[in-house]
Amino acid sequence: MAPNKLNSSSGNSSVHGSQSDNGFISSFSLFPEKAVQELLQSPVQGSDDHLIEFSEALRTVAKALRRVAEGKASAQAEAAEWKRKFELERARNMQFDPTEKSSLENQADLGDVRTNSPANHPPLSKKANERFERCCSSNGICSHEVLRDGKSDSDSKMVRKASFKLSWYCKGEQSDQHKHDVVSFEKGNITTAERSSKQISLKWESSPQTVLILTKPNSLSVQILCVEMVRWLRQQKKLNIYVEPRVRVDLLTESSYFNFVETWNDDKEVLALHTKVDLVITLGGDGTVLWAASMFKGPVPPIVPFSLGSLGFMTPFYSEHYKECLDSILKGPISIALRHRLQCHVIRDAAKNEYEAEEPILVLNEVTIDRGISSFLTNLECYCDNSFVTCVQGDGLILSTTSGSTAYSLAAGGSMVHPQVPGILFTPICPHSLSFRPLILPEHVTLRVQVPFNSRSPAWASFDGKDRKQLEPGDALVCSMAPWPVPTACLVDSTNDFLRSIHEGLHWNLRKTQSFDGPRES
Repeated sequence: MAPNKLNSSSGNSSVHGSQSDNGFISSFSLFPEKAVQELLQSPVQGSDDHLIEFSEALRTVAKALRRVAEGKASAQAEAAEWKRKFELERARNMQFDPTEKSSLENQADLGDVRTNSPANHPPLSKKANERFERCCSSNGICSHEVLRDGKSDSDSKMVRKASFKLSWYCKGEQSDQHKHDVVSFEKGNITTAERSSKQISLKWESSPQTVLILTKPNSLSVQILCVEMVRWLRQQKKLNIYVEPRVRVDLLTESSYFNFVETWNDDKEVLALHTKVDLVITLGGDGTVLWAASMFKGPVPPIVPFSLGSLGFMTPFYSEHYKECLDSILKGPISIALRHRLQCHVIRDAAKNEYEAEEPILVLNEVTIDRGISSFLTNLECYCDNSFVTCVQGDGLILSTTSGSTAYSLAAGGSMVHPQVPGILFTPICPHSLSFRPLILPEHVTLRVQVPFNSRSPAWASFDGKDRKQLEPGDALVCSMAPWPVPTACLVDSTNDFLRSIHEGLHWNLRKTQSFDGPRES
C-alpha cells in the first residue's frame, strides 16, 4: 500500500464532503466506504508490521461507518413512522372534537396551518371510525375524550389531557378471573384504587342463628371443650348448632340432652351447608381450619378459630376465654382476614381440551408436586399465562397461597408473606440448581405445571397435604386464584395477628439484645 495513494484518497474525500439532511456534515461522506475498500484491496508490499496494523484499523473503521449508516437509516425510518402515527392520531382527534377542527380551519384560512391541516389528510372511513369506538369501549384503555382545566375555549393556553381507564385483562368469557378497576384518574393523573389488603370489618345486619362447630379428632381436651361450648351456646345464645356426625355421636353418648344438635347424612347436604350456617367455630389447630375450608367448595361463612393445636398461625383465639370472644363476635362488628385459596384442575393427556378436566380442588395452603417414591429428579415444565417460566429439576415444586407462606413453602426456603397480600408463591423443593430462587406472582395469573413426555418418572400432586394424585407424562396441573376466599375472624386485626403468630410460633428474629456497656462511637 503506497502512502501517496492514501493521501490522494484522503484529499478526494475531503473535496466530496457534503452536508446531511439534518444540517451536520456526514462522517460517512468524509471517509467514503468505496475509498476504504480500495485501500483494503491494495496489495501489501513487503512485510511491514505497521502497514498490516494500519490495514486492520481501516477494516475496523469501515465496519463502524457501516453501522453508523445503518443506524441513521433506521432512525429516519422510525421518525417517519412516528410522524405518520402522529398525523393519523391528530386526524382521529379532530373527528371527535369539532371545536379543535374549526379552530384549525380558521388557522388554515390565516395561513398558519399547512402540512398538518385536515384538508391534507383523507378523512377516516365510517368502518374505521366504528372500529376505533369499539376498541375504546371494550378495552377501557383507548380514549378520545379531552379533559380541560376549566378555562374558556377562547383561551389559547388551554391544557388538554386524555381521559382513560385501566382495568384487569380478562381472557375470554369462560375465565374465572374477573375484571376490576385498579386505578382512578383525575384529569389524566393516575392514582391507585383501594385494594383488598386494607383491614376488613364485618358487621352483622341480623343476629346469627346457626353455628357449625368443627373439632380436632382424638383429643380429650377438645371433646370436653366442645361439650361446654355447645351447652353454653344453646342455653345462653339460643343458637342452632351443627356438628360432624362423629361429634354428634359423642355428644349423645355424653347425654341425651344434646338431641337438639344437628348434623348431615351425605355429601349433598355438606354442599348446602353454606346456605344454613352463619358462623363456623373450629376447635384445634391450623389443620382444623384447613379441614373447615375444604368442606365449602364455594362461599365460606366466617370462621372463628380457637387454638388447641401445637402451632397455630391461623388460630388467634384462646380457648380459655371462649365465652368473652364468642359474645363479642356474635354482637359484632369483628375484624376479619380474607384468606385466598387456589383452584386446581388436573388435566390428563387424553383430554381433548382444557375444559375436560377433573373436578376442581380448592386449597388454602398449597399444592405440592413432587417425585413421590421415585429416585429420579422431578422434571416439570412451568408456564404462567402461556408464557414459559422454567423447567423444574429437583424434588418438586410448591404453589402456595400467602396464607400458606408460613407452612411447607417456608420450610423449602420461601418468603413469609402477609396473608392479605394477593399473590401466588412459586417455591422449588431442593432444586438441582444454585440460581433457582423462589418467586411471588400476582394473583390474577394462571399457572400450568406439566410433566413432559421425556420425564423418567411420573410426579405426584397433593393438595393441602391430602388427596394425592399421580401425574403421568403429558398430564398437567392448572392453578389459579379461586373466587371464594376464606374469611377468618381476627383477635385484633390481620396485621397484628400475623406478626404475633410469627413471633410466638416461629420465634422470628429472637436474639439477645446487645449490651449497652461497651465501646461507643465518639
